[in-house]
Amino acid sequence: MIKVGLLGAGRIGKVHARSIAADRRSQLVAVSDIDAQAARELASTHGARPLSSQEIMADPGIDAVLIATSTDTHAALIEAAVHAGKAVLCEKPVDLNLERALACQAVVAKAGRPVMIGFNRRFDPNFAALKRAFDAGEIGKGELLSITSFDPAPPPVGYVKLSGGLFRDMAIHDFDMACWIFGAAPASVTAIGSSIVDPAIGAAGDLDTAVITLHFADGRMAVVKNSRRAVYGYDQRIELLGSDGLLSAGNVLEHTVTRITTAGAQAAKPEYFFLERYMKAYAAEWSAFVDAVQSGSDYPVTLRDGVHALAVADAATLSWQEGRTVKLIGGRPT
Repeated sequence: MIKVGLLGAGRIGKVHARSIAADRRSQLVAVSDIDAQAARELASTHGARPLSSQEIMADPGIDAVLIATSTDTHAALIEAAVHAGKAVLCEKPVDLNLERALACQAVVAKAGRPVMIGFNRRFDPNFAALKRAFDAGEIGKGELLSITSFDPAPPPVGYVKLSGGLFRDMAIHDFDMACWIFGAAPASVTAIGSSIVDPAIGAAGDLDTAVITLHFADGRMAVVKNSRRAVYGYDQRIELLGSDGLLSAGNVLEHTVTRITTAGAQAAKPEYFFLERYMKAYAAEWSAFVDAVQSGSDYPVTLRDGVHALAVADAATLSWQEGRTVKLIGGRPT
């Protein structure tokens, strides 16, 4: 039984707490949060203790930590956890600053303990099936990847100001998916975008609509489409064109009933947002982490993967700001 300390009792922390509690191989024993009341409430729900993050790190009875705190705390908590000898699963991103993320990677490498980064979409059953089919050679060589990721509504401007921007906050999931599916990081990035959904987002220095093209060294391309507003629900699709065919993974709908009459056909909308759409993915992500901890095998998503995705996000930000294609050399945008 893996004894787990959860750092962060907010919305995503509650999702992870459910996954930890649902897995018979793990037990949530401690919860910390800057909001002491939130920590007490979540801990009480799962029969855990409310502790500080320092107390969790110092407790030899806690085997693993799941970091679901604010992004600006991730790197420091990762470093503290590996020095404390804990197994670590940390929500994305590693940090909003690439240099800080690279420094964290160096600390972790020196400590000799692996870290898993929470890119949960890799564990979505549909996306995972597409990846398996591609790896099995079912469509030959992958040539053009298209990823659609539309939120149902824009976040509050206060959130936008602290998020690091659309590319580091939202599109970073899609950048990781592209790198994962193609098994490589892109050589260069071209991004265009604007703020056409909410002018306040533009006034805050960010954008809410973007198209990003990832250029790979062997000529393959991935096109990522992002929008902060799809009024019909959470639109999450992948399409991969290969030399011998096409693979696609469509939306998960609210239900599977289709009505067909003389007036036409009607189907359900996509599930509303990420909590509904990716709940199974979060559970599968935790299960994969426990598998790796118990077996001593490699983590399926590494800290290096997290740094790569952040570097692509930085390159996309620079491309949008300067109106040019940005190369990635040595893991850094230039």
